Amino acid sequence: MFEILLGILGVYFLIGFLFGIFFLIKAPKIDSLMADTKKKVRFLLFPGVMATWPFLIGKLFKSKMA
Repeated sequence: MFEILLGILGVYFLIGFLFGIFFLIKAPKIDSLMADTKKKVRFLLFPGVMATWPFLIGKLFKSKMA
């Protein structure tokens, strides 16, 4: 049971890490408030992006459809 939980958590953070790298590069296209930020600020936001990637993925799909 514990191994399954660790596996799920590992996959969650792996997806978050990959999305975080994508966010560092494409942040202004995902969130208009990030358009004026510097890359250093985006790098500081990286851990938060890793943890909250499901919410930001929703913003990504909304921005692509609009």
